[in-house]
Amino acid sequence: MNFDINIEDTRSPLPPFTREDALQKVRMAENAWNNKDPHKVATAYTLDSRWRNRDVFLNGRREIVRFLSAKWQKENDYRLIKELWAHADNRIAVRFVYEWHDANGNWFRSHGNENWQFTEQGLMAQRHASINDVAISEAQRKFHWPSGPRPEGHPGLTELGL
Repeated sequence: MNFDINIEDTRSPLPPFTREDALQKVRMAENAWNNKDPHKVATAYTLDSRWRNRDVFLNGRREIVRFLSAKWQKENDYRLIKELWAHADNRIAVRFVYEWHDANGNWFRSHGNENWQFTEQGLMAQRHASINDVAISEAQRKFHWPSGPRPEGHPGLTELGL
């Protein structure tokens, strides 16, 4: 996919966000990340989107695609839940947890917070993520749905005590 000539689309819902809009944006992001398609995920961001992910700083869709491709090659059986924390105007804050295992079968639960800023077209221009990994046993896993988006009705973070 050539991101240099790609025209930026409008991605509803658009700011300023209501609570319902913010909840929809959060679930859309969760579903996209659970599908693990770096090219498709990158289209939710502006062409020049700026990211901080842990200690990695990214600029633009091309870097986002490279980053996500490497991430999902390392993080096997990735399952993510995002939860709305706060919203105002063109910004949304979420907390999230995802579970994954490395190539040696070691399981982890990654806890984090993200701050998002959107353009008038509803594309994310900035993403700031702070994340901590905790080693868990396979028996401690809480996310057991098949690969892909979390099923409707599956408990969220609050219901799971996370």
